[in-house]
Order: sequence, then structure tokens, then C-alpha cells
Amino acid sequence: MSFKRHYLLHPVVWLAALGYFVDIYDLLLFSIIRIPSLNDIGVDNVTGTGLLILNTQMFGLLLGGILWGVLGDKWGRTRVLFYSIALYSIGNLLNGFVQTGTQYAIIRFIAGIGLAGELGAGITLVSELLPKNKRGLGTALVAGFGLTGAVFAFFISQWFSWRTCYFIGGGMGLLLLTLRMSVFESGLYKQLAEKTHLAKGNFLMLFNKRERFIRYLRSILIGLPTWFVVGILISFSPEFAHHLGIKQPIDPGKGIMISYSAIAFGDIVIGLLSQQLKSRKKALHIFYLITISGMAVFFTASSPWQLYLSMGIMGFGTGFWAVFVTIGAENFGTNLRATAATTIPNMVRGSLNLISALFLFLTSQISYVNSGILTGVIVMLITYWAISGLQETFGRDLDFIEE
Repeated sequence: MSFKRHYLLHPVVWLAALGYFVDIYDLLLFSIIRIPSLNDIGVDNVTGTGLLILNTQMFGLLLGGILWGVLGDKWGRTRVLFYSIALYSIGNLLNGFVQTGTQYAIIRFIAGIGLAGELGAGITLVSELLPKNKRGLGTALVAGFGLTGAVFAFFISQWFSWRTCYFIGGGMGLLLLTLRMSVFESGLYKQLAEKTHLAKGNFLMLFNKRERFIRYLRSILIGLPTWFVVGILISFSPEFAHHLGIKQPIDPGKGIMISYSAIAFGDIVIGLLSQQLKSRKKALHIFYLITISGMAVFFTASSPWQLYLSMGIMGFGTGFWAVFVTIGAENFGTNLRATAATTIPNMVRGSLNLISALFLFLTSQISYVNSGILTGVIVMLITYWAISGLQETFGRDLDFIEE
């Protein structure tokens, strides 16, 4: 059977999907087991320490995104996948042994650096291997399947202790490492590697030309709603529920399971929708409106089922991660593609530090719920500014370089 007809059966697509599955499992595991794990090691301020550890992990993702992105263009996509998996697997195994909040934060930082390399390198590889008019479906499959890792993490957290959850994550990573040894490099990168005179993976090139910098900035900012929803609204849904007057307990792990089930479905739908519309941007606009609708339900919820329903709506709406990362890959030439595609999603993850700082500042000025609403308004205004200035990338030929 020909590759062109059966591109979605290509082993690289499925190995990228499995890699993202493990990546998401590890990335969301702390948010799911935050409360029981911190209580178990004797942390008093579960909310404050939890936010610190989450921000530390995200800062690791930010630095790791730069590291693995640069190395992806210098060394190749597959070597980055190998080393990044090894690092986050070791980090998660070590997380199973932590005894203090400080140890927890340090090891989540290390794991965060490792986690940063998975998605960008995988999406870059898949984008360069698939036909240009089909790559959106391939990356949607990667993201849609991969995001179910959060659902798996929730059920694992219900069946095993929090330490065992980390051991399972590390073990899955090491198993994936053995499978990844069979992945081959993309043809576009092989052609690039032969051009020894050409600058590859120069992170500073993203900033030394105004047009390219603005393109890079906008490519990052269109993804902001995802981590505002996951990192603030869902991760701290018990606190929001309390301030909304909801008396029944809210489980953030259940919220993540619901939202990521919806996100996975949304990623498949937006991939099909962008193919039907032949537009990445039009599909994003539709999903932004769904996200805003979910936020409206969240901030007006008066019962647990309404809060969980809103998480499902917001999850589906923020299920644009596949299209978002694909836009990042399509916007930059082969010699900067891995650098851009790997740093862009991790810049968004790292933006949680700034979003949470804004949220915490506003909570000192206005009510908890109103600070969440205002933070959401600011995030969406920035997002709409970003997408308004991006060019359509659907069907773009990726055989070009950045000068």
C-alpha cells in the first residue's frame, strides 16, 4: 500500500502520538495529584506550594523548549526526541521519591526540561514527512491521541498511590525510548544537513528581524487560552468553586480528565474542520468562541455538574493545540522549524508564569472570581490581536529556509 494513500498509518505518526501521550500524562500528573501528594509530604500551604511547583515545571518547559528546539535544527529531529524522553523519564522516576516541597519543585523543573522536547520535534517530523495538504490530519491525530494521556493519568491516580503514578510515567517513557530507536529522520532535514554553510537552529534569528520576530510572537500568543483554562481555571477549580458558593467538593483531577477528553476530541474535530475550510485561522476563530462560551458557564456555575460541564466545553474549545503547533511549524523555514515548533508551545506553557502572576495580582485587588474573569478577558484580547496578523498557512510548501 502506498504511503500517500495510507499516510496516517505511517509508524512515525503513531510513534509521535504515543510520545505525546506519555508527555501529556507526565505534564498533567502533578495537577491531578497535587493535593494528595503535597498533603502526604506534609506541606501546609497546598495552594501556594502547588502553584510554585507548577510554575517551576513550566519554567523548565520554557528553557527546555529553547534547548531542544535549537538542538532539533542542529542535530536532527530524532536525536532530540531520544534525549528529551530519557530526561523526563528519569525525572518522573525521581519524583516518586521526593520528601519535601523543595525537592518536588526541583525535580519537576528537571522533568519539565525533558518534556519540552517531545511535542515540537514530533510535530516537526510529522509535518515534514506528510503531504502538505494532509499534514493537518496527521498532526491532529498526534495531538488527539496524545491528549488522552491526561485521561489515562486520571484513572491511574484513582487506582495507585501518587508515588506509583510517577513510577508508571517514568516506565512508560523508558519503554517509548526503545520504540523511538526505529524512527528515521525527515527528508527535508537530511537535505538541510548537507548545506553546511547555512545557519541552523540559531535561536537569535527569531529576534534579529522584525517581521520574523512578530511572526514568532503571534504564533505563540494564539495558544494562550489553553494554559489559562488548564493552568488556572481547571487546576484551581476547587478554590473557584468555594468562591462561587459551591459547597460540594470539586476534584481537579476529574476536571482535567473531563477537559482533556474533550480536548482530544476537539483536536480531531479541528483537524477535520481546518481541512474542510482549507484554513487554519477560520477553524481557530470557531474554537475560540467555544472556549469563551465555556468560560461564561464556568464563572456563572452554581453546582458541581455545571462546573464540570464548563470544563468539558472549555476543553473542547481549547482543543486547537494540533492546529496551533502545526501553524508554528508551517510558519518557519526548515533551518528554524524545529526551533520554532518546539519553543512555541513551550513558550505558551511557560506563559502560565505570567498569567498566574497577573491572576494573583488581581486577586489582591478584586474578588477571586472577578480576577479570573478579568484575566480571561485580557488573555483573549491578546489572542485575538495575535491571530489577526498571522498569514494563512494551510497547504503551504515547507521546503523553504529562513535567511
